[in-house]
Amino acid sequence: MATRVLAPAGALETAYATKSESYFSNARVDFVYRLPVDPTAAVLEVGCGTGATGQLALARGRCGRYVGIELFEGAAMRAREVLSDVIVGDVEQLELDWHPASFDALILSEVMEHLIDPWRTLDKLSRFIRPGGLVLASSPNVSHWRVLRELALGRFPLADSGVFDRTHMRWFTPATFVDMFESAGFRVVELRPVTPFSSRTEILSRLLGHRYDHLFMTQIALAAVRR
Repeated sequence: MATRVLAPAGALETAYATKSESYFSNARVDFVYRLPVDPTAAVLEVGCGTGATGQLALARGRCGRYVGIELFEGAAMRAREVLSDVIVGDVEQLELDWHPASFDALILSEVMEHLIDPWRTLDKLSRFIRPGGLVLASSPNVSHWRVLRELALGRFPLADSGVFDRTHMRWFTPATFVDMFESAGFRVVELRPVTPFSSRTEILSRLLGHRYDHLFMTQIALAAVRR
């Protein structure tokens, strides 16, 4: 286990000071079980927090090597206890030196909305994923009907979490989220809400021919493969 400090968190530390500990420690169980069982696989996660997702992936035989990139040293120091390697720093500023196609999968759980230029960052990361490799990503949906209601009322109420999180730099709809990954050399194979629709919402979605599902997704979940 190792932690490499390549760049300081800097002024962003203040912006995240109000985050609860759970913000950095929740495992993405849905992503772990989307990974194929392969104890020889290598997985890269950006924004690994305290390493809960990677710890579960390793324990469930989804990979044999799990590398994290984490902005904050406090969370990274805990992640180093359970992950294969942790790089501390801002992924947008880091000079990453892995060989091309070093990883079989990339996980980006609620990360892209926090970046200044997520399109450029995804381009940078894509070369480290092997052809056919999997990417799993999620982000809040700015086209959810509750967000549109707030905008119609002239409001954008900043909060400590959710789509109105004050630390967000970018916002996505399901369509623009897909476009970002497709333009970076990935083929999207699944688009769904992070939390499955309730039975009532599912009925409404079917009645509307699934044309307006973007109005009902609180968070977008995406699976894609490297071309």
